[in-house]
Amino acid sequence: MSDEVEEAFGGSWDQDLAEALDSGGSDMEMERGLTQVQDDSPQHRAKTWKIALNVSGKGDSLASWDGILDLPEQTLIHNRTQQLIDQLNVSEEEKADMVSDVESVITFYCKSRNISFTSEPSWPHIIKPLLGLQLQRSDLYNCFYAVMNKYIPRDCVPNGRPFHLYRLLLQYHEPELCSFLDTKKITPDSYAINWLGSLFSSHCLPDVTQSLWDSYLQQADPFLIFFLMLIILVNAKESILSQEGDSKEDIIKMLEASPSLLEAEDIEDLFSLAQYYQSKTPLSLRKMNQNLFGSSLVALKEEDTDLSQALCLPVSVPEILQANQLQQDGVRFFVVDCRPAEQYNAGHLSTAFHLDSDLMLQNPSEFALSVKSLLEAQKQSLESGSIASGEHLCFMGSGREEEDMYMNMVLAHFLQKNKEYVSIAKGGFMALQQHLVDMNVEGLDSSYVHWIVSTSGSLSSLSSMDGDSLSSPSDGKGVKSLVNKMTFALKSKSVNVKEKMISFIENTSTPVDRHVSSSDRVGKPYRGVKPVFSIGDEEEYDTDEIDSSSMSDDDRKEIVNIQTWITKPDVKHHIPCNEVKETGHMFQSHLLITATHMYCLREIASRKGFAYIQSRQALSSVVKITSKKKHPELITFKFGSNNSAGVEISAVERYLIPNAGDATKVIKQQIMKVLDALETS
Repeated sequence: MSDEVEEAFGGSWDQDLAEALDSGGSDMEMERGLTQVQDDSPQHRAKTWKIALNVSGKGDSLASWDGILDLPEQTLIHNRTQQLIDQLNVSEEEKADMVSDVESVITFYCKSRNISFTSEPSWPHIIKPLLGLQLQRSDLYNCFYAVMNKYIPRDCVPNGRPFHLYRLLLQYHEPELCSFLDTKKITPDSYAINWLGSLFSSHCLPDVTQSLWDSYLQQADPFLIFFLMLIILVNAKESILSQEGDSKEDIIKMLEASPSLLEAEDIEDLFSLAQYYQSKTPLSLRKMNQNLFGSSLVALKEEDTDLSQALCLPVSVPEILQANQLQQDGVRFFVVDCRPAEQYNAGHLSTAFHLDSDLMLQNPSEFALSVKSLLEAQKQSLESGSIASGEHLCFMGSGREEEDMYMNMVLAHFLQKNKEYVSIAKGGFMALQQHLVDMNVEGLDSSYVHWIVSTSGSLSSLSSMDGDSLSSPSDGKGVKSLVNKMTFALKSKSVNVKEKMISFIENTSTPVDRHVSSSDRVGKPYRGVKPVFSIGDEEEYDTDEIDSSSMSDDDRKEIVNIQTWITKPDVKHHIPCNEVKETGHMFQSHLLITATHMYCLREIASRKGFAYIQSRQALSSVVKITSKKKHPELITFKFGSNNSAGVEISAVERYLIPNAGDATKVIKQQIMKVLDALETS
């Protein structure tokens, strides 16, 4: 069996790596990030890992603990700890100290988190690489806690959500391999639960694990583990597919052992390939699953967590629009609209190809011709560099489950043909309508008008949100008329929708003005003036808003290295986000919070790893932080100052922030510190 695994890894590393490098997937910044730690001493590695885990200089978390080892499962903890230490080549005296340290770390972790230890967790495997760093007990705990919190996903259990997500990723890139494993009823958790739960430490040799963690912690991207797992399978593909006649148990055993054949010199190639595949994956994979990692306690919606029912990888409407509009490198979508002809003709995405899914049952021969035309159109659009081009197929339905039944059959057809890069637009055309309404509903900006077009001469009807057809005579104003009709259809649904459409940033609720200080006191003015800082819902009308585009060109165009800025010692918080302009355009950005300022770095698409300093704002100038009720991740910051006439708004900035609650909390805390410092000065 081991010979088969070795053969699987022997063949395709070089070929795949060459393709990754040729594609531009490894530039100077990437290579710097993947460089192995040159000084292999435990002291140097310990220092590097503590910095990467952000625990350098952190206090002793166990100081307040009484040290009593009295959990119901204490015997199990001790035995698992003893088994771990017995694997290490250390003296008996050192073993005794290590057993005490590890047992204390696990016990305190269980007590502080109010969880039970079972025979299943891979915690000892996570601690094992840390023991090689010769850490003090307090540092051992801090590093263990940081790895668990940041890099081990929630629900990392049999049939857990991370494994359903991983299966969708495998299906997206390797549908043939995914189909083979599905046929054998081999689920990812049956072979990869310890890969994910231990970051490969359970199966890799100690020196390989250390090299792998060196690179992984430097990248500081918890989602990268899914792509590392993907490469393990991609490189074993031929061997796996050749085991058609083998038993399920034998295949699982071979798969599970695959990482054990990695050597330290393979790690750089492994990461280069993982990042190449990551660049070929929709960003929605991580954005829709941000709460898999970290300390966020945001509740997960049931429909978002049940990935086991997903037919293929879902992609958000904003990503579909932005990916092709900006002509950026990376994922680009060829959108296939699968709604019935009358709905498509009434209004559709201007770049979408129509494939009537009803034909699959009603007229199979015509459906086959349509599929052939679709693939030819995709090929021609790629060759011509059209804005509609994309090697990634994204299927769009109406967004109504009963209407999309046939579209799901079309999706299954493409997946059965082992077509790679197949995804579905989350929420369908309804989500597209709603997104356009949310982003730009009053002044129909030209950048939005071209997104929706009609092929019907009369523009006589457009499906509303609740499925009713709204009819009106054609006014002959072409596309803009159609978009107005779409807006009217959405407005007519309910008062809430109508009010929601007043403005991109406006909301139905009135703001609650409250001054913020260390005690979060309400109503107490700062230095005798009107309260200026509040966190609440956005106002319905705001006539004095000023967009941050009024900044000077010099400020806007300063170019910096993103990683250098993120790791600056004065940066207290780093928040990945999308900057949202009033036109609805979104730009991948990073908010950096220092003791006194908030910086926005906007990524430069043509220069990987670099960004413009888009804005610098003093935290003391924050007037309000507001959010939309229906879209809490869309956060608006208003900056200004007090004068005799009241509060004067000087800038408004909007960001789409995953886990926005956590982000605004840390910003609020930093602002409170600034205000308190001003109050006492």
